[in-house]
Amino acid sequence: MLNNWDKWMAKKHKKIRLRCQKGIPPSLRGRAWQYLSGGKVKLQQNPGKFDELDMSSGDPKWLDVIERDLHRQFPFHEMFVSRGGHGQQDLFRVLKAYTLYRPEEGYCQAQAPIAAVLLMHMPAEQAFWCLVQICEKYLPGYYSEKLEAIQLDGEILFSLLQKVSPVAHKHLSRQKIDPLLYMTEWFMCAFARTLPWSSVLRVWDMFFCEGVKIIFRVGLVLLKHALGSPEKLKACQGQYETIEQLRSLSPKIMQEAFLVQEVVELPVTERQIEREHLIQLRHWQETRGELQCCSPPRLHGAKAIMEAEPGPRPMLQPSPSIRLPPDAPLPGSKGKPKPPKQIQKEKEQWKQAKASGQLDKTSTPSQAKVAAAAECAPEGSSPPGPSPTGLSSPGFSLPPLPGFSPPPLPGEPDIPGE
Repeated sequence: MLNNWDKWMAKKHKKIRLRCQKGIPPSLRGRAWQYLSGGKVKLQQNPGKFDELDMSSGDPKWLDVIERDLHRQFPFHEMFVSRGGHGQQDLFRVLKAYTLYRPEEGYCQAQAPIAAVLLMHMPAEQAFWCLVQICEKYLPGYYSEKLEAIQLDGEILFSLLQKVSPVAHKHLSRQKIDPLLYMTEWFMCAFARTLPWSSVLRVWDMFFCEGVKIIFRVGLVLLKHALGSPEKLKACQGQYETIEQLRSLSPKIMQEAFLVQEVVELPVTERQIEREHLIQLRHWQETRGELQCCSPPRLHGAKAIMEAEPGPRPMLQPSPSIRLPPDAPLPGSKGKPKPPKQIQKEKEQWKQAKASGQLDKTSTPSQAKVAAAAECAPEGSSPPGPSPTGLSSPGFSLPPLPGFSPPPLPGEPDIPGE
């Protein structure tokens, strides 16, 4: 599948989506994420760019913040357990390179766990380009200074919750709990700090394939099962209790099989998200004015990214459809091709015959060959050439057929009675 990625994405995208929903095999997950996100194409389009950024010094104000955050990312994972280990060094390189690649954005703390998860599955250069794709295509504007994009998506999530779980929506509305209080870390870290590790990987498999709608679906499933019934709301009488309920979610609803099944079955589409986005954007402009961060449009999944940024295609080279060995005869020819010496010998015989007057000026080398063979044939034998029976052996003749007399030759008298 990965060897013919463009073909699969163009004609069998549904099958790729089903494979991602079932879970990408661990041995292929890193490569698959690169292909799904378009990071592989970015790497091919920018050879040596990461090395150039890696060799640069970087902005000191971001370097200090990055260094303070290194030990906080998955401190019990073997890659990041030791200070100054190769895992923390690669994480520093990736985050520093992004601050140089997008100096207007700089560094956001939520990017560190994203980069750390990527580094667990691929080298630093590939992880950098996957991080670029997440920040620019999947979650554009999430890591800008004003966090305007995450605020808009919080309003979108709250509006979708009214259709998915009216009970949870009514409770959060009555408690006047802003969506930023519970969904900021969920969305900005793509649930890397919230869910169990096996669930994180399954969510990311679907996220890279289908886009941000997976993040919305996961958030809606968690809210629905945490606050979607009167029994569960009995323990959430105030804002503090409700926030604590959402921070300490039940392990059952975060379990891999249960969560993935709920996410796949939840009917929330890209069209619904984009419709709500336009509504909330219009409301934002009416109440707060224009957005200060002009982020690029969001692309919903791998197919949209591939159509927006197709990879480099190799130039077509003309090649024969049938390949023959050097000594093989051409199609339609009989036998092996004549060697050059034989061709030269026939040409000389033709010239000699023409010079002696045995051939007219319009004869061809093949006719010269027939004439030369006729000269060499013994007396009484027929010259080589096609015969009525298809036999052409010299000196061979058929007995006359009874009752059959051949027609007279031109100029020969017709003798009656014969």
